[in-house]
Amino acid sequence: MSTDVTAKTPAPAPPGKGGAATGDGLLQLVLDGMRRNMRQYGMLIALGLIVALFAVWTDGDLLLPRNVSNLVLQNSYILILAIGMMLVIIAGHIDLSVGSLTAFVGSMAAVFMVKQDLPWPLAVVLCLAVGAVAGAIQGFFIAYGGIPSFIVTLAGMLIFRGLTEIFLEGQTLGPFPDGLQKVANGFLPEVGPNTNYHNLTLLLGFAMIAFVIFQEVRDRKRQQEFNLEVPPTKLFLLKLVAISAAVLTLTMLLASYKGAPIVLLILGVLLVGFGYVMRNAIVGRHIYAIGGNLPAAKLSGVKDKKVTFLVFLNMGMLAALAGLVFAARFNAASPKAGLNFELEAIAASFIGGASMSGGVGTVLGAIIGGLVLGVLNNGMNLVGIGTDWQQVIKGLVLLAAVGFDVWNKRKVGS
Repeated sequence: MSTDVTAKTPAPAPPGKGGAATGDGLLQLVLDGMRRNMRQYGMLIALGLIVALFAVWTDGDLLLPRNVSNLVLQNSYILILAIGMMLVIIAGHIDLSVGSLTAFVGSMAAVFMVKQDLPWPLAVVLCLAVGAVAGAIQGFFIAYGGIPSFIVTLAGMLIFRGLTEIFLEGQTLGPFPDGLQKVANGFLPEVGPNTNYHNLTLLLGFAMIAFVIFQEVRDRKRQQEFNLEVPPTKLFLLKLVAISAAVLTLTMLLASYKGAPIVLLILGVLLVGFGYVMRNAIVGRHIYAIGGNLPAAKLSGVKDKKVTFLVFLNMGMLAALAGLVFAARFNAASPKAGLNFELEAIAASFIGGASMSGGVGTVLGAIIGGLVLGVLNNGMNLVGIGTDWQQVIKGLVLLAAVGFDVWNKRKVGS
């Protein structure tokens, strides 16, 4: 009886898969990890390069604490929309109505608070309900009526823009109550002793670092339990160090000014909440399933119509929230509010890693894509680039991101 010698002889570990690595070996680990996760890390690296470029180009003005704080406030409503849009695109659809719905909800908020003098917390609840109903109506026609999302939301874009003009009678309406303004423009209160930094922001930043490390370690252990491929230990530790350094830098910048904006906490809650849903909840996996392969999802028992309906209902609520934040930030509701917001949200999603074919994307990717656009806008304003060239540059960035997605798919498929 022959003995299978090859079964007992361990195969040499491929580069980046295991074994001790120093010097060139560590560099090889990093490069291998980036190649296997190009979609995940590509735009994150691009964001870092863009920040570094404009930090040098503006002689450091981009990273001044005041400007970083303004960067968060100026892009908060686009980031909120991008989160919802990412889910819509993952499900294999598109929503062209979010900009007009944002303006419509802002007009409703002005009517409730300014004309009818309702308490602002009650008006906020009513506006979120209006957004949910608007999203549910569109979702019903798409999911149960079988009408393409492009057509339904294009109609919604026109309808909501017209209703905004009707409710505001073509005029700007304001101002909003101080409480609502603080949500969009305010900062966390100062607590504790005088340390020359905003203490509460420091505590939140350190808590965020601990949470991210805990989440990453837990996800890695789960992947190992199911015998899934995980990055090499040194690459994983390098990733944790990079994330911690980024969060710590942002924390120190915000804490050295007025502290964390309240709207940043709202974004943090949305990021953690929707990130958990898309990674761990059944409905999140179903969203990926119907966007990735609808026939297979149906055969697996996924209720695709219900999931699609919920995705658009959620998009309506987030559009309403963005409308409230935008109106409160500028302290007025305007018929021209929300122009091109849908394009910004769609661009942020695709730049952040979404695929035209659906089934691909992350909530964090939507935030990264939105920040890429936000930093581009802010940096180009600081160096004096005109709005005409800004549009050209952002269009080229979007084209490059989608082109990279297509190239990456072809490379993987070949």
